[in-house]
Amino acid sequence: MRLGLISNFGLEASAHETCHPPFSFLPAPYSLVCSHMSDAREFIVESQDAGKRLDHYLTEQLPDHSRSRIQALMKSGHVHHNGDAARASEKARLGDKVTFSEPPPTPSENIAEDIALEVLFEDEDLIVINKPVGLVVHPAVGHASGTLVNALLHHCEELSGVGGVERPGIVHRLDKETSGCLVAAKNDTAHNALATQFAGREVKKIYLAIAAGRLLRKNGKIEAPIGRHKVNRQKMAVVKVEHGRDARTDWRVLMGLSKHTLVECTLHTGRTHQIRVHLKHLGFPIAGDDIYGKRGEFPRVMLHAWKLGFNHPRTGKWLDFCAPVPADFIAAGVPAELK
Repeated sequence: MRLGLISNFGLEASAHETCHPPFSFLPAPYSLVCSHMSDAREFIVESQDAGKRLDHYLTEQLPDHSRSRIQALMKSGHVHHNGDAARASEKARLGDKVTFSEPPPTPSENIAEDIALEVLFEDEDLIVINKPVGLVVHPAVGHASGTLVNALLHHCEELSGVGGVERPGIVHRLDKETSGCLVAAKNDTAHNALATQFAGREVKKIYLAIAAGRLLRKNGKIEAPIGRHKVNRQKMAVVKVEHGRDARTDWRVLMGLSKHTLVECTLHTGRTHQIRVHLKHLGFPIAGDDIYGKRGEFPRVMLHAWKLGFNHPRTGKWLDFCAPVPADFIAAGVPAELK
């Protein structure tokens, strides 16, 4: 079995942006075949990127790949700089040709586990689930099992194998404490098509966040680059342009709560912890966020991947997805039928 997670949002497909109860999951009665084809991509360095390290440059061009993943692929000979094997520390020069090829997918070594999933949509190309709080997306240190990857391997007979052994097919994910949905690809063609849309910023991504405090402004736009915190490397922060990657979040107030504010956040980029960092930068960190704010009365980061829109990888038809408002948001005063 091979697996491919495609996004960290997404839900019930419908013609309108309304939320509906999920239908029951039926195990896929079919087996889908992976293409196992390498996908070479070529980039020509432009003036604004001249002088950057090659690993930094490629990470910006390929937002679905981490810098560590890019460096690993360089070491394994999958990146070439003007025809020669590339090194991470090399500098990109104006007009240089950088060629990147994704290695063929490797069968997953993760174990299928019978973990209950709330399935919101499924067809022959993709499956969309509503991730609960506390579910880790993929196996990692401290989480060798009991992840969404393990659950999907049990529920789906075949899924994309694009992402390798440890994180088979994963392109986007949700943090452990973030609720909402992810969409998984059942074949490599669907995976690559969806990943291209995410990389091209063609996907609609809308979150709900409960921000600490009462915002006086009704809406705004945050355009502030995000990079690693200069002291705590486990955190992200708003940094100078040369030390981070561009990030944009549009926000608007949906309603005031007792001591908090319900905010709708639309992502135009997909940086690590983007909404959490941007709302902290605004002065109103997400409630329950003990990394960028305070845990307070909430047991988790009050962030929910609410809506997603993208073109179906096979038909090209635009689909809208919506994740129902979670129970802990309702308990905080958010209407269950929020639209």
